[in-house]
Amino acid sequence: MVAGRRRGSLLPAVAVVALSLLCGRAAWAVEPLVADLSSHLIAITTGFAGTDLLLFGAIEELDGGKAGDVVVVVRGPKRSETLRHKARSGGIWVNSGAALIDDAPSFYRVAATRPLDEVAPPAILRRHQIGLDHLDLAVRVKEPGGDSGAFRRALLRLMQQRGLYGDHVYDIGMLSHRLFRTDVHFPANVPVGTYAVEVYLIANGKVISFRTTPLTVRKAGVGAAIYDFAHSHAAIYGIIAILLAAAGGWTAAVAFRKV
Repeated sequence: MVAGRRRGSLLPAVAVVALSLLCGRAAWAVEPLVADLSSHLIAITTGFAGTDLLLFGAIEELDGGKAGDVVVVVRGPKRSETLRHKARSGGIWVNSGAALIDDAPSFYRVAATRPLDEVAPPAILRRHQIGLDHLDLAVRVKEPGGDSGAFRRALLRLMQQRGLYGDHVYDIGMLSHRLFRTDVHFPANVPVGTYAVEVYLIANGKVISFRTTPLTVRKAGVGAAIYDFAHSHAAIYGIIAILLAAAGGWTAAVAFRKV
């Protein structure tokens, strides 16, 4: 069953206004799917503790007056992840294996109007990488005979523990079989970069329409300036950090000596 919190069946007033602008008669005649975000920018400041964005839209009724299913996939920028397996040897923990996973999304969320296995066949889900079970991860095990499946499961588990991968399919609320909405939560540790928000309209096991919109997550304020300086001038930043640490240690030593 699709899990998730329901926040009422009525769209917020701002969403209704936006939908009325987006979904005119001309749009209906051309596009069976219209969708947008409440904001296309997440600014991470010093006190950032996570945020929710509203994704809303509308679908046209298909032939026969039936409405299709809506699936939303949010993917973060791709990154390479290195995983190491630890085992106890002689009473201590040592690395006993490692794997490199290329192009793993740094953030991943899926929402749907129904359970994915009821929306589309596995072949369609695999083609579009919808759902964790169908996420294409290139696992390169460094030791011969290593279990790539174990490393794949470990990555999914670790990303879920960090709150960066959804642990279930979230709910999409429908109104009058045409309007839809869902809230996407971004935790405090959300990675910066450009995200892809994909919206699918699926009917009879086929993708009828597809829309994608970019979302930018970036640092702002003093934290952004320090972040940019650290990445642009790593050597200078390291020297300054060492000097500040030494000065702090010296100040503490003098203060305790007087006491």
